Amino acid sequence: MSLGTTVTSPILRYNPALVAQAFATLAVLYPNRIFLGLGTGEAMNEVPIGYNWPPFKERLARLEEAIRIIRALWTQSRVNFKGKYYNLRKANLYTKPEKPPHLYVAASGRRTSRVAGKLADGLLTLPAGQISNMNKADFYRDVIFQGLEEGAREAGRDVSRVDRAIAITSSYDEDYDRALESLRFWGGTLLPAFFDLGISDPRVIEEHGLKVGKDAFEKAWLIATSPEDIVKSIEEYIHLGFSNIVLISSSPSQDKYIDVVGSKVLPYFRKTLK
Repeated sequence: MSLGTTVTSPILRYNPALVAQAFATLAVLYPNRIFLGLGTGEAMNEVPIGYNWPPFKERLARLEEAIRIIRALWTQSRVNFKGKYYNLRKANLYTKPEKPPHLYVAASGRRTSRVAGKLADGLLTLPAGQISNMNKADFYRDVIFQGLEEGAREAGRDVSRVDRAIAITSSYDEDYDRALESLRFWGGTLLPAFFDLGISDPRVIEEHGLKVGKDAFEKAWLIATSPEDIVKSIEEYIHLGFSNIVLISSSPSQDKYIDVVGSKVLPYFRKTLK
C-alpha cells in the first residue's frame, strides 16, 4: 500500500525544504511506498496564520521553484538555490532516500498541467464537472493533457512516462438520496470563485456551499447505489486516458463503501485489466 498526500502546498506556511526533509525521511522508513502530491494551495489554509494570498501567477511560480528545490534536496548534497521566492545556502538532507518518492502535481487547468509535464512524475486532477463547464472528453484532451504534453515537450521528457491520476469524490448507498445528501459536506468546493478570490473563512465557503443544487452534485461527483455504478465511472476515466484512479469517499457508511469496493469493484478490475 502506498502512502502520501494528494495536495500539499509548499508555497507559504510549508517551506519546500522542510517538505523535502519530511518526505525524504518517510521514504527511508517506508521504501518505495511514499508519494508526494503538491499544489498551489488554498487561502483558507494560509491566510489565517498571517500570509497574504498571492495571485495565481505567483502561486504557480512558487510551486515550480518549490519542486526544483525538493528534487535537488532529495538527490544532491550542499544545495545552493537562488530563486525569486526561495533561497538555499548549502542546504543538505543528511538522510536521503535511495529512491526519491514519486512526485505529483495537482492541476485543474492548463498552466499547472504544464508544470506537471515539466517537473513531475505524475499529474493529479479532478472530475471535469467539478472544475469546468466543458465537455468531459474535450476538457481532458484540450486542457489538462495538452498542458501536460506541452510541459513535457518543453523539458524534453517523454510524456507517456508521466502518470495520469484522477481523484473522484464519491458516495455510495443503496438509497440514492441518502448517498447524495452525504456529499453536501463538499458543496463549497464546487464554488471555485471562493478559492480564486482568496476567501479564507471556511464558514463562508460552507454557507454558500449549502446553496449548491442537486444538479451540480450529480454533474461533479459519483453518486453510486450499486458496485456497477462505481465500476462504470472508473472505466470511463480509464477510457479517457487515466492510469491511476483515486476514490474519495463521502459515503454515509465508510465501512460499507470499503466493503463494496474491496469485494466487488477491485476484483472486477483485477480480472479485466490483466
